[in-house]
Amino acid sequence: MTSAIQLEGLTKSFGEKVVLDQLDLDVAAGRVFALLGPNGAGKTTTVHILSTLMRPDAGVARVGGHDVVASPEAVRALIGVTGQFSAVDNLLTGEENLRLMADLRHLGRKEGARRTAELLERFDLAEAARKPLSTYSGGMRRRLDLAMTLVSRPQIVFLDEPTTGLDPRSRAEMWDIVRELVAAGTTIFLTTQYLEEADQLAHRVAVLDHGVIVADGTPSELKRLVPGGRIHLEFEDQPAFDGALAVLEDATRDDAALALDVPSDGSFASIRTVMDRLEAGRVEARALTIHTPDLDDVFLALTGHDAPKEVAQ
Repeated sequence: MTSAIQLEGLTKSFGEKVVLDQLDLDVAAGRVFALLGPNGAGKTTTVHILSTLMRPDAGVARVGGHDVVASPEAVRALIGVTGQFSAVDNLLTGEENLRLMADLRHLGRKEGARRTAELLERFDLAEAARKPLSTYSGGMRRRLDLAMTLVSRPQIVFLDEPTTGLDPRSRAEMWDIVRELVAAGTTIFLTTQYLEEADQLAHRVAVLDHGVIVADGTPSELKRLVPGGRIHLEFEDQPAFDGALAVLEDATRDDAALALDVPSDGSFASIRTVMDRLEAGRVEARALTIHTPDLDDVFLALTGHDAPKEVAQ
């Protein structure tokens, strides 16, 4: 699969504090890549380097095949960036913000007007297009911010904690927009502290802690790194329950419910082993449920502390 972003030994320090410590990453094109990490882990610094806003101290970073240091203009032509805080101009209307961005991107008057109208419609901002931003909700401002990022149709979009502070409904709307972008072939590099966000959107996740990648894989692969997974089996009657106990010696039993919990990493091989043992003992389960750790468990296990919790809106 084609690489959209490549990092090799990327290093950045501020004074004596090492923020990024020889990062190696390869992000596939047309996918959502999520970089997780606690505050101060180096997520925003990584985005700043990849978007040419900051130079690394060492290592190589390529975006769309272009070196961010040697060819920053070529990188900027390919990317769009939505930061943690809205970059909209509060003195302008939504339409004026988009037209300004179109002018900065040298789209031309006719194309700029057409693209502005298209994005206002796509992001459900047409009715509020000529209203001052003081009337916009947090979700509307965030949608406008992302619309401004997309004016030039970037191939690669960096979303640095794009849903921080949004209510659940606005966050879900942003997720839908991200899915639409990826379906159209856009690469999304997402940083977030919300584990559910990464689980919902990302094809691949890396966990960054103290400037080091401590895990990298699909959400399912990361969940299997953490112990605590199990296969829950329920049985119709006492003979079936007793038969299962005889072949599943490592199971935890619940006599009242005629149920067993067997330790499992959630893999197909683990499930097949349990089913083979039951078949060998001529035992049939009434129900089978697979329970695996979630990304919150992964975050805690790998970074030593809980993921930040969402504040109710």
